[in-house]
Amino acid sequence: MAATRTAIVTGSTSGIGLAIAHALAAQGCNIVVNSFSDTSDDHAIADKIARDHSVKTIYVQADMSKPAECRALVTKAAEKFGTVDILVNNAGIQHVAPVEDFPIDKWDAIIAINLSSAFHTTAAALPLMKKARYGRIVNIASAHGLVASPFKSAYVSAKHGIMGLTKTVALEVATDGITCNAICPGYVLTPLVEAQIPDQMKAHNMDRETVIREVMLDKQPTKEFVTVEQIGATAAFLCSDAAAQINGTHISVDGGWTAE
Repeated sequence: MAATRTAIVTGSTSGIGLAIAHALAAQGCNIVVNSFSDTSDDHAIADKIARDHSVKTIYVQADMSKPAECRALVTKAAEKFGTVDILVNNAGIQHVAPVEDFPIDKWDAIIAINLSSAFHTTAAALPLMKKARYGRIVNIASAHGLVASPFKSAYVSAKHGIMGLTKTVALEVATDGITCNAICPGYVLTPLVEAQIPDQMKAHNMDRETVIREVMLDKQPTKEFVTVEQIGATAAFLCSDAAAQINGTHISVDGGWTAE
C-alpha cells in the first residue's frame, strides 16, 4: 500500500474503529480519526497512532447523526491531506428492546448513525476517489446484516441496509478504480458490545455470564469473541492491492455464526 494513502475511519477512538486505524497506519496510511466528542483524549489517540506508525494523523470531530457533519468530515480530510483514498464507515450505536417498546428516538439515532452516515460520507468521498481513479470503501456491517436476532430491530435494519448500500455503490463505481465491500463481524468484545450486556441481561432475565454464554456466544460456533485486531487486519486486506477485484461483497468474521 502506498505511503501517501489517506484513510478516514469513522468512530475510531475505541474498539473496532481504533483497531482499523492502527492496522491501516501500520500499512503506511495517513489517518483521520473521528468521534462525536472533541476532547484532549481524542486528539491524544490520533497523536499516538502517528507516533506508533510514523504517519500523519488528524482528529476531526463529527456527529455522525448529522448529515452535514458527515460530509464535512470528508471535506476536512481532503483539505488536510489533498484527497481521501480510503473510507471506513465504522461508527455505530446500539439499543436493545422489543419492537413495541423500542424508543422512537433510539430508532432514529441508530438508523442515522449506523446507516445514513455511511451514505453521506460515501457520497462526499466518491468525487475525490473518482478524480484519483482509486478508492477503497469498507463498511463495517455485522452478522446482523445477514441474519436477525430478537430485540434489535433498528440495528438489524440498519445493518441490512448497509449491505444493500455496499452492493449498490460497488456496482456504480466498478469501472472507476474503486471498490466497496463490507465486513460482517460476529460478537466482538468492544465498548459497544460491553454496553449491550446489561440490556441483554434484562431482556433475557439472565446474569452476565449466562448472557455471554447462551445469548451472545451461543451464535458463534467457535465460542470465542472476535478480536478487534482480527477486524483491523481484514479491513487492511480489503484496502490492499491484493483485494482490487473484491467488490460488492462481504467478509464474515463471525466464528462460523452465519454458516448455519
